[in-house]
Amino acid sequence: MKTIILGIESSCDDTSAAVIADGLLLSNVIASQKVHEAYGGVVPELASRAHQQNIVPVVSEALRQAGVRKEDLSAIAYTRGPGLLGSLHVGTSFAKGMALGLNIPLLDVNHLHGHILSHFIRETEDQEVPEFPFITLLVSGGNSQIVLVKSRSEMEILGQTIDDAAGEAFDKCAKVMGLPYPGGPHIDRLAQSGDPKRFRFSKPHLPALDYSFSGLKTSFLYTLRDESKKDQDFVKNNINDLCASLQHTIIEILLEKLKQAIRQTGVRHVAIGGGVSANSGVRDAVERLCTNLGVRAWIPKRSFTTDNAAMVAIAGYFKYLDDEYSDISLPPFARVTV
Repeated sequence: MKTIILGIESSCDDTSAAVIADGLLLSNVIASQKVHEAYGGVVPELASRAHQQNIVPVVSEALRQAGVRKEDLSAIAYTRGPGLLGSLHVGTSFAKGMALGLNIPLLDVNHLHGHILSHFIRETEDQEVPEFPFITLLVSGGNSQIVLVKSRSEMEILGQTIDDAAGEAFDKCAKVMGLPYPGGPHIDRLAQSGDPKRFRFSKPHLPALDYSFSGLKTSFLYTLRDESKKDQDFVKNNINDLCASLQHTIIEILLEKLKQAIRQTGVRHVAIGGGVSANSGVRDAVERLCTNLGVRAWIPKRSFTTDNAAMVAIAGYFKYLDDEYSDISLPPFARVTV
């Protein structure tokens, strides 16, 4: 009998459901929320309301695409946190109710673990996956971490941001330039035709493997303020170079620490994950770094970089194999580290 896991993700502004059977992905449905674009960021109350509207049709569609009946499910995995509490409550409550109704196990998943384990989502039987141990550069709107992944359940944070994350730096700087939300993809697009060395922004000098992006953000804002005094159309006339220079600096900051971590640990496999790992500059730079250092790079499909239930389902599948079931009384949580 196959082990079939339904995964549910509702940590922020995307409602997603996925079905995995014996580790193979059968479906991955995502409903995005456009309402937040008008506000330049996610509005928690609007996000939770949209999840309530989307979760039933999204789960139904995931089961339909997978060709699976709800009675065929072995367990239900859901994102318990971190994330927006209101959004998490919707997914958590739905998963608990469905698991109770079907009398099947419940599997709570750490959202960050899901990003790290997304490299184990297999769409074909012969698909390769990373070997343990490996390093993951986890970069998203709320997290920038270097994680040593010793096994599918044992992970150690080697370094993390002490203030803003890389994704926050992208989005906040994009907002100042008048770019739509989310700003990261727009910066990535505009940077393709810009000069990455036109502007110089400050880079942090932190010990060990920790990150900081607040100084970069401040440096970027000062550049815009000083130059805009001379030219009211400064941003409009220089936006490609601004985006290219900003992206180049963020990538340099990320890779400097990643290179240190590779040399310190001696690992031969390096992966990236999280929303910022969809950035073309980050993907290319990590590939080049790993080639130069003689290690294997694992770059995820872009569809598995953003918040999605496939990563929740695969993380839940591993917990199911290890008999790590969730107590139904567990509440969602907003913040946690790996």
